[in-house]
Amino acid sequence: MDKLKRVLSGRDAEEPSGLAEVIDATSLGWGTRVKGFIACFAIGCLCSILGSCLLWIPKKGLILFAVFYTLGNIASIGSTMFLMGPMKQWKRMFEPTRLIATIVMLLCLILTLCSAFWWRKAGLALLFCILQFFAMAW
Repeated sequence: MDKLKRVLSGRDAEEPSGLAEVIDATSLGWGTRVKGFIACFAIGCLCSILGSCLLWIPKKGLILFAVFYTLGNIASIGSTMFLMGPMKQWKRMFEPTRLIATIVMLLCLILTLCSAFWWRKAGLALLFCILQFFAMAW
């Protein structure tokens, strides 16, 4: 059984694969990481969908949308940390090719919450949500 696990995880090869490095670098088992990824990603999608439904509530809907959409994006980013580990995720996010997109996305996450809670500007919160979307897609 151990031989089968080594072959399937790529440990049997002479040069370790990316999957084998991920498995060796974390203390969580592969099944636990996949379950954590699925749970966190599902929570992120649920928050984004809930925010879209709350958009149509009079007066407070736009603020609720901005908050739930931002929380959904944070949960979705957190879900990928289960698969590759937090340090590797942060290192990849701040690689030179992704640096600008990461900074814009993190800045928009913070500014969305600031505009929703402190500045109480619904239009500004919506603008930052749109910028979040484009930064994540970038």
